[in-house]
Amino acid sequence: MRVGYHAPLPPARTGVADYAQALLDALRAYCDVVPNAGTADVHLYQLGNNQLHRSIYERAISHPGVVLLHDANLHHFYLGALGREAYLDEFCKQYGSWYRSFALQLWDRRALSAGDERYFRYPMLRTAIQSATTVIVHNAAAAAIVAAHGVRCPVIELPHLFSAPRLPADYEVLALRYQLGLSGSDYLFGVFGHLRESKRLGCILRAYHKARSKDTKIRLGIAGQFVSSTLEQSLMPSAAVLRIPGILPEQDFWKYAQAIDACINLRYPSCGETSGIAIRMMGIGKPVLMTAGEELAAFPWGSYVPIDTGLGEEAHLEEWMLSLARFRKYGKEIGGLARRHIRREHAAPDVAQRLYEVLNRLQ
Repeated sequence: MRVGYHAPLPPARTGVADYAQALLDALRAYCDVVPNAGTADVHLYQLGNNQLHRSIYERAISHPGVVLLHDANLHHFYLGALGREAYLDEFCKQYGSWYRSFALQLWDRRALSAGDERYFRYPMLRTAIQSATTVIVHNAAAAAIVAAHGVRCPVIELPHLFSAPRLPADYEVLALRYQLGLSGSDYLFGVFGHLRESKRLGCILRAYHKARSKDTKIRLGIAGQFVSSTLEQSLMPSAAVLRIPGILPEQDFWKYAQAIDACINLRYPSCGETSGIAIRMMGIGKPVLMTAGEELAAFPWGSYVPIDTGLGEEAHLEEWMLSLARFRKYGKEIGGLARRHIRREHAAPDVAQRLYEVLNRLQ
């Protein structure tokens, strides 16, 4: 079977590229996989919510195949890809012409789209999925969003894959912690990834400063690239936060991942995404604090730390930061359960085999 494989690949600066390369490598054990193939027995299109997927989106519409949604939301993709009139027409095509005035409000206020829940409540999926032969998602929340958009093909929930890395030696990790100015008793929380409004950094920083005022062994590191210098300047005035700017090379990422004691990976508003960073951190046994929601339904209770949304979010996060720093054995137990689950249910060869079985039925 020849599979046309359409996805951003390294060196594209996106987590989807790393995922796509790992899946490509694993899938080649089962079939002939050709990136960007013009002809194939079946095509697999990986769609995300940014402009790196523009040509892939166009191919998925013109030559329908299997659509793998990394985000159950393409609203921000359309905001970047279309002009005003084309955006209004597309929104009305998907939700009805009576929404035109509402769509105009969304267009005019698009600068706020990264944190405004309305842009997540209307994910604009219909055009991308209406001609697909199968839609693949990573969790139950995404499946529900797709179903609400009148999909006419099967929707399959496939775990986000995990490729076990070659981890750095213990002495390298200890040396890094020393370079960061950490003592052996410090408890380091880490935030990784593309740093945008929905990562809840304002809330995280407020909770951190409150927790640190009660326990000075609590430390916070933020690694990644901000979506704008304005957002970074507004959030990062504190010398008490360890800042690792830019996108980490793969080898360095795993060194920092091993150096932290727990990962904070909040997302709100959410659009049914499964975080690749969360899967990676859980896979190496780190406790991960994540926004509570249906996206987490497949994880066993006790393998992650759910953080409430709404008015209690900041207090809930502070409480957990203090608890993990003070009762460190509990965090290790959470991480151990996470590691066992991820390596059992998300292993790259197993996910690739399940995907192959889906594709093979469609050729």
